[in-house]
Amino acid sequence: MATVRKYLVALRTGFHRLEDGALVLALVSMLVMALTQILLRNLFDSGFLWAESFLRILVLWVAILGAMVATRERNHISIDLLSRLLPAGFFVPLQIVSLIFAAVLCATAAYHSVVFISYEYQDGTIAFADVPVWLCQSIMPVGFVVMALRFLYAVFVREQ
Repeated sequence: MATVRKYLVALRTGFHRLEDGALVLALVSMLVMALTQILLRNLFDSGFLWAESFLRILVLWVAILGAMVATRERNHISIDLLSRLLPAGFFVPLQIVSLIFAAVLCATAAYHSVVFISYEYQDGTIAFADVPVWLCQSIMPVGFVVMALRFLYAVFVREQ
């Protein structure tokens, strides 16, 4: 049993590193591409034709990956007005309801992201170079599923 637990912890750690690395890579790529595009336009009156499209996609990736990391660290935005107004005994049940509600919202967003991406796949639209739009947007359902699972996990596991 201890071996399985160690394996699961190592798997989770690896996934967290992959997540962090993808976020850093996307953010650095976005900054470098934007700076390069600005310099090329201002100094050489040129630039990459596909840069704006690429930057829009990187903004999407940074937003979703950032939300995934924030959910993992439990630093996401939460509305906790009721927890401040109600007695302390209501905090845990209210938190559980809030986490389940957030999980359902993320699962719904994941479902609709898949539907949206299937339409993009059928259209065959190209984002930049020869990269299809649906592939660039594939981070949406993945991110929302991960966030939904993390909210459900938080219902059953109390970490401080």
